[in-house]
Amino acid sequence: MPIPFVKEFDPNYGQAVILAPNIRRLTAPNPSPFTFKGTNSFLIGTDTLALIDPGPNDKNHLQTLLKHIDSHPLSHIFVTHCHLDHCGLAKKIAQHTGAKIVAVGRYRHANNEAFSNQIILESGSQIDFKPDIDLKDGQTIEGDGWAITSVTTPGHMASHTAFALANSGILFTGDHVMAWSTTVIAPPEGSMRDYMHSLDKLLKRHDKVYLPGHGGAVYKPHHFVRALKTHRKIRECAIFNRLAKGDCDIKTIVQTLYRDTDPKLHKAAALSVFAHLEDLVARNLVKTKGAPSLYGHYSIS
Repeated sequence: MPIPFVKEFDPNYGQAVILAPNIRRLTAPNPSPFTFKGTNSFLIGTDTLALIDPGPNDKNHLQTLLKHIDSHPLSHIFVTHCHLDHCGLAKKIAQHTGAKIVAVGRYRHANNEAFSNQIILESGSQIDFKPDIDLKDGQTIEGDGWAITSVTTPGHMASHTAFALANSGILFTGDHVMAWSTTVIAPPEGSMRDYMHSLDKLLKRHDKVYLPGHGGAVYKPHHFVRALKTHRKIRECAIFNRLAKGDCDIKTIVQTLYRDTDPKLHKAAALSVFAHLEDLVARNLVKTKGAPSLYGHYSIS
């Protein structure tokens, strides 16, 4: 089942795209191989507003957000996860508006094992991120004409959460599910096992549309999520087969499995393979000496 990616997307930098009477999308001008055309911020409401993912610490995006918030009160800033391309402006927007920052916990690793060899991706993380309101799974924040409920979706990051807008059928999925690409799972912040469980969690829901943190909407959520699961299972089998043929390290596996992929994305690919191997080791299907490592040697158990 191929993933039905949608690559067409107009970011309309500096403008607010009206998606519904109470939802506006504003895309930050931070395009890259990892952020697509930029990070999507969403203004919710018509009177007192909420903001989902303020985006990167970018002067132009800050001015765009403040322009469209205008004289409306902003009560809450919801953050899907604390990668800097999503939360970088949270404190500045809070200082300008008095809004409370809302998220599911502080920055943390998915795995408590020591990882000495971690590749840091372009967006980075705000290690000292601390929300004013620490949400639990299923907790709802009510505002003026809107209610937003947390749906924890660890995988891309341990503290990643999606947000459901009441009575709309819309789920804001951050980087967990995106129409333009699969997400990066990068240990120790991310976990393949958590990611797969979070996909299963979404399949139990009845959302009609996903609005991701990058790119356009996902209009057939269950079909798309099932395709993502199939893709990861196929990749897992491919990695296992490379081990069976004698490949024993991540670099060699990446050179084979991602030979047609832009070399700029090979670091992310290495982390994805690492995430799969970490999961396979936890399931006793693959073995390595000590804790799984980016530069470790692996073999079939």
